[in-house]
Amino acid sequence: MSEDNIKSIEEGSTPKVIRGALQVIGGAVPFAGGLLSAAAGAWSENEQEKVNKFLRQWIKMLEDEIKEKEITILEIMARLNIHDEKISKRLESKEYQSLLKKTFREWSGAESEDKRTYIRNILANAAASSITSDEVVRLFIDWLKMYSELHFKVVSIIYKHGTNGVSRGEIWRDLGKSEVAENSADADLFKLLIRDLSTGGVVRQHREVDYYGNFISKTPERRPKGSGPKPVTSAFDDEDSYELTELGKQFVHYAMTDLPLKIEYKPKTENDSI
Repeated sequence: MSEDNIKSIEEGSTPKVIRGALQVIGGAVPFAGGLLSAAAGAWSENEQEKVNKFLRQWIKMLEDEIKEKEITILEIMARLNIHDEKISKRLESKEYQSLLKKTFREWSGAESEDKRTYIRNILANAAASSITSDEVVRLFIDWLKMYSELHFKVVSIIYKHGTNGVSRGEIWRDLGKSEVAENSADADLFKLLIRDLSTGGVVRQHREVDYYGNFISKTPERRPKGSGPKPVTSAFDDEDSYELTELGKQFVHYAMTDLPLKIEYKPKTENDSI
């Protein structure tokens, strides 16, 4: 969208054009045709400014999204040695192009700078490394949609504690959270976070393995007779430990590991263009 087009919208000089465009869209999209045609016919010249205001906000949102994606692509390229023949072929491959299309088709602007950084890191590492398959990389991209920043903070804490795992109570304290009641919304949210990551294959309860990497069965805990029912496990339990699955570890490598810059890149600011 050019500055002239935006200016014309801001000046409210295109009410008939917009109404006509909606009528055209109405004809092109059958299920929305009746609604859009009715709206276009119902708008008066006086009501057009409300539409223009909405369009200005929408255009600004699209511009911000495009700038965000442009910066992300430039930051990816700044981290890759394009003189390396293997990386160059990877960038040109149909498989990598498919990853790019999936990412930018499904990404309508990151929720935060952290998520944008994860996207950048995944695509940069997917171009420079072959540690995992493209199918797994696609899964990582899906995880960015599925999980919130708080989920990824939990993943980062579990990774930081290493192979011995970390309890839910320790995770909660590492998040900097204060003590809350077991029946609170915060406790329910925390249990949901752990359940999401567990069922999603990102984390699991820590289990010992043998020399060959096979899990060793836990010895069942026997309770003395007459000791009453087993106590309800706290949302902030300090007994069982959690660790990252192999998929979770690879996600940390791809999404949370920043490749060093190969070239210096400094995005332009508004002051640079003056």
